[in-house]
Amino acid sequence: MLKDFKTFILRGNMMDLAIGIILGGAFGAIIKSLVEDILMPPIGLALGNTDFSGLFTVLKEGPTPGPYASLAAAKAAGAVTLNYGLFLTAIVNFLIIGFCIFLIVRWLNRLMPKPEPAPARPMKDCPFCLSSIPEGAKRCPHCTSEL
Repeated sequence: MLKDFKTFILRGNMMDLAIGIILGGAFGAIIKSLVEDILMPPIGLALGNTDFSGLFTVLKEGPTPGPYASLAAAKAAGAVTLNYGLFLTAIVNFLIIGFCIFLIVRWLNRLMPKPEPAPARPMKDCPFCLSSIPEGAKRCPHCTSEL
């Protein structure tokens, strides 16, 4: 049983999947940093010094009454909140990750060698209907005459 498991784990597809998951996790961390640390601050500045991760609506106040200055303060007070700012950040994250993956796939497709077209088969004309047919044809596909 251990030998079968070793064979299963060391298959090429399984190793490719493992490498893809590891690289995906690292790539996700890079994109998260790009969104949170590079892109969102200027967007928040352009929209009037807004920090998207701090946008929330209080659905039910906690034991300590509001208003709450931040999401952390609302959570500490036990308030039930709708965190739409975190959701917006997740959507921007997703769009940027998708765009980056699109660019990588496009770049990899350019690096891949293009398959050479198959050589054209020699053709001849059917003596009965004058249609073009392959050189080795025994019967014309157009008029069904035997050649």
